[in-house]
Amino acid sequence: MDTLAMIKNTKLVAIARRVAVADIVKTAQALHDGGIQCLEITFDQSSSSCIQDTATSIQNVKTALGDVMSVGAGTVLTVEQARAAAAAGADFALAPSTDVTVIAEMKRLGLTAIPGALTPTEIMTAWNAGADIVKVFPADILGVAYIKAIRGPISHVPCMAVGGVTIDNVRTFLENGYCSCGIGSNVVRNDLIKAGNYAELTALAKAFVAQKPC
Repeated sequence: MDTLAMIKNTKLVAIARRVAVADIVKTAQALHDGGIQCLEITFDQSSSSCIQDTATSIQNVKTALGDVMSVGAGTVLTVEQARAAAAAGADFALAPSTDVTVIAEMKRLGLTAIPGALTPTEIMTAWNAGADIVKVFPADILGVAYIKAIRGPISHVPCMAVGGVTIDNVRTFLENGYCSCGIGSNVVRNDLIKAGNYAELTALAKAFVAQKPC
């Protein structure tokens, strides 16, 4: 299954933010054990070593689980970061914003491109620049009524809900206009990772997977 199909079919992308390189493979394995097959590892823009750290984490997860899990880079804000992600073996790349130069580089590198947008103009700018899916961020601020209104005239653009996705609203998002959801700290809990409680991480992943519409 190609990356775009996997995201659309499995519907859930776990977002790992500020997970230590030493913990990322165990985190990915725990999430996969819970049924999540797509993992985004973000660039921490506040860290001077974010490019190396994220690239190493992507590479390590790809080596350990690349046959069964799609691995991507998140918070890709620059061409340099897109290149680092691709060189590390990333399958896809997400951004919180619409930058047509970065989108073009993602596509040139063969990455599934998922830039961020909010307004109809931003969504269409991202789509026309080559986005495979448009990440609507932050999805929880305007809620389901907003995406349902957007889907009227822009029904052909696949959208991913990111920002505030919880166990209580993930099904609602997926049933009302989104092809997939990105889930951050509500499933990739750094407190559990630091405590070595990977069983609870797996349980959280299973709970989210159980909420997917049939």
